[in-house]
Amino acid sequence: MRFVDTNILLYAVSRDAQEERKARIAREILDGGGIALSVQVLQEFYVQATRVTRVDRLTHEQASQLVESFSRFPVQDLTLAIVFRALRARERFGLSYWDAAIIEAARASGCAQLLSEDLSHAQNYDGIAVINPFRV
Repeated sequence: MRFVDTNILLYAVSRDAQEERKARIAREILDGGGIALSVQVLQEFYVQATRVTRVDRLTHEQASQLVESFSRFPVQDLTLAIVFRALRARERFGLSYWDAAIIEAARASGCAQLLSEDLSHAQNYDGIAVINPFRV
């Protein structure tokens, strides 16, 4: 199982011509299965996909339907234990709380890999290896 960060979902639905390559890769990841995500990832997806300044902004209805569709994958709930572990990871690794929460949700999901464009490629956070699938 691999855990996907929000940017994978956003690229998968992108209609921006400048993101065509990343969109194709993101769709291949989702189509390939064997992935997990978290409630936080779904929340961030909705907020970013409907952002007024987004070039290919989705409507509330479109984004809501996609959130529902993405829930076909295993979704890690946010728990108090994840929050506490994220607070410790934030301090230990010097990350934002939100990045630390993604890492700890990946760990709670049993994933050893985190697919993300936002974190450093090949960085390992106590057994969670970050892979940037868009890296050339």
